[in-house]
Amino acid sequence: MEQPLAGIRVVDLTRILSGPFCSMILGDLGADVVKIETPGSGDHVRGQGAIIDGLSWYFASFNRNKRSITLDLKREEGKAVLRRLLTEADVLVENFRPGVLAAMGLDRSGLDAINPRLVVGSVNGYGTTGPYSERPAFDFITQAMSGFMAVNGTLEGGPIRAAPPLTDLIAGLYTALGIVAALRVRDRDGAGQAVESSMMNGMISMMAYLSAAQLATGQTPPPTGNDHPIASPYGLFQASDGPVAVAASTAPILRRFMETTGLSAMLEDWRFDTNAKRVERRAEVNAMIDDAMRHESQAIWIERLNAAGVPCGRVQTLAEVFEDPQVREQEMVLAIDHPGHGTVKMTGFPIKFSDTPCVIRHPAPDLGADTDTVLAEAGYSSAEIAALRDDDVI
Repeated sequence: MEQPLAGIRVVDLTRILSGPFCSMILGDLGADVVKIETPGSGDHVRGQGAIIDGLSWYFASFNRNKRSITLDLKREEGKAVLRRLLTEADVLVENFRPGVLAAMGLDRSGLDAINPRLVVGSVNGYGTTGPYSERPAFDFITQAMSGFMAVNGTLEGGPIRAAPPLTDLIAGLYTALGIVAALRVRDRDGAGQAVESSMMNGMISMMAYLSAAQLATGQTPPPTGNDHPIASPYGLFQASDGPVAVAASTAPILRRFMETTGLSAMLEDWRFDTNAKRVERRAEVNAMIDDAMRHESQAIWIERLNAAGVPCGRVQTLAEVFEDPQVREQEMVLAIDHPGHGTVKMTGFPIKFSDTPCVIRHPAPDLGADTDTVLAEAGYSSAEIAALRDDDVI
């Protein structure tokens, strides 16, 4: 069977991470993604991260299943080529600051004149309206401004960011979801529309019980480190050779955890017989569990607790993650042949389809590798392509 988005053409104006992650998802789902890059330099990420044999593996990981063309969009001739590409496209993805696309003559009315069926997906920092809409955005800043950093870390250590660029990735994921939904509407009603997701909004939407508590009580949740802000016991507990992560999140799981660790009596103790009391006396609860668990190894506790139906695991390094038998079984590490660059490893597909699985049809393209092919598909003759190249438009 064809992949879900087979036959969908995406014109991709994005760079760095949030937008390329969005368009990569669409490409993994089968869309034909044409990545437009600046002649000579291309996406900044081509020169970032670990570079092996001239290839950034960071770039390769987020730009698979795409074709690359170079096009100078500061030139009128380049904008004319873009408009021509958009006449036959299904989706345009961009992550410029709000207003940049309109300054290129590609506001909604301009795009409707070119292709009224076009779905436009925009990834930005704060949204296209509001007092911050024109501010530059970066993952670290939106982690801070979204409330995330204020509840991450500890009171003693202060706020701390998450190591992965979460706001970039969440915004890209939401935009891809919105694009797929807008394509469904277009197929039903016949017209495209604009879809956007911002880094700030996406991160706020992920605050879960923390935002619920703030909105319900007006009380700002404090940072709780590895402890759960509304449940106890929950967190890292010390075995003889290191910590074990335990999530005793429901009453049945809690009872099984206490029985397995020999602490059932705690649940009958008036000091700890409700979750609210255990949260209030968290330090005492954690100390009692540490005392009970520190006499056996991580491996023994993980085997016992999982057998009892208690969610638990070891804190793994990324090196350990990529060697984990479960991760390997799920094919979350892919090794692909990248012509000119040897074997390149990257993370696999988190979405699993029973009948139309994601596949890597193309490794990340070299800069401009597909320019001639894509322009020929758009109806340009060899002479016209050569003229654009001679004029440094492509």
